[in-house]
Amino acid sequence: PEVTEAPVYEGISSLKGYVEGSLNYQLTKESNANGPIRALLIIVVLSAIIFFLKNLFRYLALYSLASLRTGMVKDLQNDLYDKLIDLPIAYSSEKRKGDLLSRMTSDIKEIESAIINSLETLAREPLTILFVVFSMLAISWQLTLFVFIFFPITGFIIARVGKTLKAKSLEAQKESGLFLSFLEESLGGLKIIKAFTAESTVKVKFKTSTQRYRSTMNAVLRRNGMASPLSEFLGVCVVLSVLWYGGRLVLGTSYSLNPQQFLGYIGLFYTIINPVKSITTVNYNIKKGKASAERVLEVIQTDQTIKDPTNPQPFHFEESITFDDLNFAYEEQNVLNHLNLAITKGQMLALVGSSGSGKSTIAQLLLRFYDSPYGQLKIDGVAIQDFTKNDLRNHIALVSQDPLLFNDTVANNIALSNPEATEDQIIWAAKQAYAHEFIEAMPEGYQTSIGDSGNKLSGGQKQRIAIARAFLKNAPILILDEATSALDTESEKQVQMALEAISKDRTTIAIAHRLSTISSADQIVVLEHGQIAEKGTHQDLLAKKGLYAKLVALQSLS
Repeated sequence: PEVTEAPVYEGISSLKGYVEGSLNYQLTKESNANGPIRALLIIVVLSAIIFFLKNLFRYLALYSLASLRTGMVKDLQNDLYDKLIDLPIAYSSEKRKGDLLSRMTSDIKEIESAIINSLETLAREPLTILFVVFSMLAISWQLTLFVFIFFPITGFIIARVGKTLKAKSLEAQKESGLFLSFLEESLGGLKIIKAFTAESTVKVKFKTSTQRYRSTMNAVLRRNGMASPLSEFLGVCVVLSVLWYGGRLVLGTSYSLNPQQFLGYIGLFYTIINPVKSITTVNYNIKKGKASAERVLEVIQTDQTIKDPTNPQPFHFEESITFDDLNFAYEEQNVLNHLNLAITKGQMLALVGSSGSGKSTIAQLLLRFYDSPYGQLKIDGVAIQDFTKNDLRNHIALVSQDPLLFNDTVANNIALSNPEATEDQIIWAAKQAYAHEFIEAMPEGYQTSIGDSGNKLSGGQKQRIAIARAFLKNAPILILDEATSALDTESEKQVQMALEAISKDRTTIAIAHRLSTISSADQIVVLEHGQIAEKGTHQDLLAKKGLYAKLVALQSLS
């Protein structure tokens, strides 16, 4: 419309009309002075600038938030992974792998979508609400005070629904961890499942878990879907109350509020409803994401029970390893009882005994996978707790019964013990482990990928790569944890040759099931119920005709 006189500012209640009038007045002046085409051009240019700036700042906001969101997710994933790697073996042994995987994947994804994506709304909407509330106070502080009476009521209702949402979200994330764990176990044990025709049994278990997850998620999504309708309904109730109370102020005689001011107030109040709805939805999302955040933080904030000393001693090993009155128990089951033992540097100690007698526990205590609350394990008279974990483990090489290989190249699997090793050093270690010949015969030699857990290799080949890894570490202490028990006769001969080579000039603790592999040990210790039943050389123990002699006779018969 044509406006020939400049509008006059009459207060915040008429601000919208004043801005529109001023714009129309300037356009009228421009049209009269330079023609309507020039005024139209100004309108087009101003509209283009306004929409350009609007979308530019929107893009800049999303650009900044993208970096913030991905950075926070990366930091959470890194912190969680670092903690899982640093925590003791006991922690991962007590937890389901699927549950830990769920925390790393779905929980962090939930945090990203529910909390981080809400940052834009939390940054924008409170400013809008603050500006509108100040404007409302300027028009009528009595009417605004009346509105504030409803805030605690609506807040209480929203908080009650949000509290149940958080509880259900936590339940859903736990169930997600359960069925991921079950999936991981099923894929790992697929051969057993098929061999025992247990497909229907595991399918029923998995479907029961997913049904529980579905039921829980239904409750979560229904409560989450309640956010916007509930906040809108409560907002409309407040508007109707404002209409009633404000109408009384306009029509009554106790307070002077003219109709124009009241209509301006209602207009402002309507502009606050959408931001409040957005914040309510965000609040529900944050409640949902908070359950996932608590699961992630539960791991990150877990206390490290096996700690490095405040003033660590430098590692040195020149004399012996001693076990002084060592006791250990898994939960309430005693595994070692008052164990006293000494290993002189350069000797080979063999540990034999039935399953559960404590053989592998000794190796795990030496590596500080666990700490014993009673007794001490010392190297050259210094308790191993006085060394840092890394310094201690850098001087110990481990070859286990089930060698863990990664889905990587042969060279990288060998170099795990020494990432700085050269190609020549890797080849030397493989030759020492009698592995070079079969590695060279592979399609890409040392750069051949060996598949998940080394499934492209035979048991003997995997074991020799593990021995090559130990060779490359060149540690003074070697632990052989039943390194040949799972091999066939031919593979055992090849691996045994490699083990004899790596044991030379090292202090070796050999945990053996096949007694023929440890007959040359300097000292053989027979464990029974966590205690030393017999101790001596192979010939000495045979002459005693005790428990060791019986074990040898049984294996000879078999």
